[in-house]
Amino acid sequence: MDFLHRTWVEIDLDALSHNFKTVKDNCGNSKIMAVVKANAYGHSVKDIAPKLDQLGADSFAVSNLVEALQLREYGITKPILILGYTPAENADILVKNNIAQTVFSTEFAKKLSRNAVASGVTVKIHLKLDTGMGRLGFDCRNADCAGLTEAIDALKLPALEYEGVFTHFSVADGTDTDTRKFTDAQYKRFLNCVEKIEAAGFKAKYKHCCNSAGSCIHTDKHLDYVRPGIILYGLTPDKDLKLSQKFLPVMTFKSVISMVKTINKGDTVSYGRTFNAEKTMKVATVTAGYADGYPRLLSNKAEVMVCGKRAKVIGRICMDQFMIDVSHIENIKEDDEVILFGKELPVEELATLINTINYEIVCGISPRVPRIISKHE
Repeated sequence: MDFLHRTWVEIDLDALSHNFKTVKDNCGNSKIMAVVKANAYGHSVKDIAPKLDQLGADSFAVSNLVEALQLREYGITKPILILGYTPAENADILVKNNIAQTVFSTEFAKKLSRNAVASGVTVKIHLKLDTGMGRLGFDCRNADCAGLTEAIDALKLPALEYEGVFTHFSVADGTDTDTRKFTDAQYKRFLNCVEKIEAAGFKAKYKHCCNSAGSCIHTDKHLDYVRPGIILYGLTPDKDLKLSQKFLPVMTFKSVISMVKTINKGDTVSYGRTFNAEKTMKVATVTAGYADGYPRLLSNKAEVMVCGKRAKVIGRICMDQFMIDVSHIENIKEDDEVILFGKELPVEELATLINTINYEIVCGISPRVPRIISKHE
């Protein structure tokens, strides 16, 4: 048995190849910094990153030091940027593994500099400017760019090698006039700040600001790098966003039927008795639950695919199992495969049902669910 045929995720590397090539064709002369944080958005970074490396990704972006070190363990030798926080005492580890660190505040810059000096190393850094996201970065959210002086002062600190500067768009996936104006304003502030930083004597090798949506929609803002994330995995940055580019879902979430039974009118199903049969029904039990990453909030709402047909989830989703109405499906039996989401059933449909986003669902697939690689190239 190659894997436990209970609940699993299939990862289509051919779809990943298609998506990467689509990004590459769209980004012109800009380099590609592939975002593979959170286990490649739940898709298995140990399989995804080497494939992206092979396809020609120029560098990689992760959330934290553990993720960066994992990439090195998986044989990635190209540049890596940590987008978030790293405890400053790890300066020597960053340098030893050729990992660049985001610097986003005066306090953090000073700590990182002190630790680098103490360890006798020089850390590569990318300066983060907050032009409107309101998350991390030196404050450049308004025309006065109040944090710009602090950003320049950070670059004067010893043992920090200024390699890049970037910002993050908060509504690049919006296509209405107001949101496009906001993104345009973010970009303009970013360029103005970079110009002032250069006037102070500091020139970055790399400037970057485009996430997945920015890469697709704001092609005039690509600069030196684009940072595709969700689109590499074939998902849209927003459910209402219609892209001219065609991306293919990489992940299909599957399970199996463990039991088929008949219930009578008046019978109830699962915890809390939230489903009450209005007639005699044929019900199947699926061997997946919220501990696998199938959200409990989908109880009595979602549909799955089995035997080529849709079947409605009935009753509350349990930790390891849930039930579906298969009254309309002939010849269904134990061990039949069930598609929880994938090409045939978009994950965005499930996300909409529980008022969340596709990112959260794919990132929430449990580590106990095996990722099975499929490819045909």
